[in-house]
Amino acid sequence: MKYVKIFLILLFTSLFFTKSVAADLYFVDIKQILNKSKAGKKAQDFLKKKFDEENDKLKKESITLKKEESDLISKKKLVSNDEYKKSLNLLREKNINYQKKRRNASNDWLKKKNEARSKLIQKLNPILTKYMNENNIEMIVDKKYVLLANSKFDLTEIILKILDKELKSIKLE
Repeated sequence: MKYVKIFLILLFTSLFFTKSVAADLYFVDIKQILNKSKAGKKAQDFLKKKFDEENDKLKKESITLKKEESDLISKKKLVSNDEYKKSLNLLREKNINYQKKRRNASNDWLKKKNEARSKLIQKLNPILTKYMNENNIEMIVDKKYVLLANSKFDLTEIILKILDKELKSIKLE
């Protein structure tokens, strides 16, 4: 009889704690918040515009290099061998510089994208903390780490609305 009482006490205690832990665990889709928030959309538009501008410059430079290459090929028989080699080496240097510019532009764009993401997440953290404290929530996890959950534990839309009210845009250079 003593063991039955202990067993029942342990059973009810474990059920109580399991229920309380499960009720305090919510999730948000960080990717959706970053992509659909007003600040996130503005940052994406800004970065896309910068990327397109830089890409247009690089395309023009690429066209110029291709034209120089075709001109050099057409002049191959008209100029001396030494002059052709000098022109070819000069064109190769230009091409190498062009490739470096492309690589640097790509790295700069990626760096700015990561910086924008980081700034947005820094602004999001206090909002999540405040919401957790106001609603007695123990833990909020990113949706990508959730295997299976009831949609009533999804706070994405609520947090998105709060973020849109509190943060209209982020400053990027």
